[in-house]
Amino acid sequence: MTVSAREKAMAAITLMAVLYGVLGLSLRGRVEKMRELRAVHREQKELMAQRDALIAQRADWEQQYNGLKDLMPVFEPGRRVDTYWLAIMDRLAAKNNFSIVKRQIGAEQPAGDVFEMPIECKDWEGSLDALVGFLYDMQSEGAMLDVRQMYIRPAPNKPALLRGSFKLHCAYMRAETAAPETADKEGKP
Repeated sequence: MTVSAREKAMAAITLMAVLYGVLGLSLRGRVEKMRELRAVHREQKELMAQRDALIAQRADWEQQYNGLKDLMPVFEPGRRVDTYWLAIMDRLAAKNNFSIVKRQIGAEQPAGDVFEMPIECKDWEGSLDALVGFLYDMQSEGAMLDVRQMYIRPAPNKPALLRGSFKLHCAYMRAETAAPETADKEGKP
């Protein structure tokens, strides 16, 4: 069997078409992979730019921190701080005729140099004006008190009152050693 020149040319063209097809299919996967890598690179570049911008703002953050750090109460190590925060909460509640019925103190949680103590008020009762006044006074106390979760419902059989629960987070710092000026800043009774 002899193969003619025309058949040889057709076989060569077919072989070339098959090779180009295989090459195209393998390149498609590589091109897709390259696009994915470029997208990841772009995202990483944007993330890096955002982090660089935050680092560039360090002086501003430090200036703000230095201006506000004196507002944060500092307690000596080992001292119970729940009574301090409960006294503030009770004072503000009494001022606004706001009744806190049940509360539960959570465990102290470190967050860097700052500590947080959650206080869960499981049941409270008051009018809308009392609630707004209480929350306003809590916010006026500064960044140390933060109401993060609140549920409100009408009180049964008392149309003018509201009931509910909320979770208060109190922020403070612990001193490395007890200093006499710290005790004055804490507002001990």
